[in-house]
Amino acid sequence: MRPVANSLHDQAAEMLRQQIFAGDLAPGSFIDEAALCERLAVSRTPLREALKVLVAEGLLRHEPRRGCFVAEITARDVDQIFPVIALLEGRAAFEATEHAGPADIAALHVLHQRLQAHAEAGRIHDYYEVNYAIHEAFITLADNRWLAQVIGDLRKILRLARHQTLHVPGRLQQSLVEHLAVFAALQNGDAGAAEQIMRDHLLAQRDALRELARHHPSRITP
Repeated sequence: MRPVANSLHDQAAEMLRQQIFAGDLAPGSFIDEAALCERLAVSRTPLREALKVLVAEGLLRHEPRRGCFVAEITARDVDQIFPVIALLEGRAAFEATEHAGPADIAALHVLHQRLQAHAEAGRIHDYYEVNYAIHEAFITLADNRWLAQVIGDLRKILRLARHQTLHVPGRLQQSLVEHLAVFAALQNGDAGAAEQIMRDHLLAQRDALRELARHHPSRITP
């Protein structure tokens, strides 16, 4: 019966992640276990195991005698995480460029075509989803499990801010330019350029979040 329990709490954890990333569970909100059990159709035991997983991932915080709350990403988190993930994803772009074959480049070309179409139509949600898939594709191509593991952990935290940066005026178009530049470097086999452009792309996201926090309602707390 143990595998079934594991499956239930894994499923509950994934459903909670998606609700957090979608904003259905807002940053700072209290996790009502009874209501979630009913909504997710699970018992308290797998739900509590799922909550422990998300606390370990940094998506929830646990307060003694109070319960769990959805984590909030702070301005300090932004300033500390982005330089680190820029280095890591830059390295992933370097290694991806070294490993990419014709079929990989063709698949990335299709993704970038979709990205451009969404940018031109102003479809921010769709753009974000393809953007995320492109980053995942580079990480997969890098074929470095240590990079993938650490980047994955940090990306979960950054998804608390989700695609808000794309609402900053001009950021959607600039993000597209940056992505196309990384892809061009990969196509040309220039691993060093791909690494630097990817780093700059991630740091530009940080700057956009800073701008958003200064001038617009945001999910970034002081």
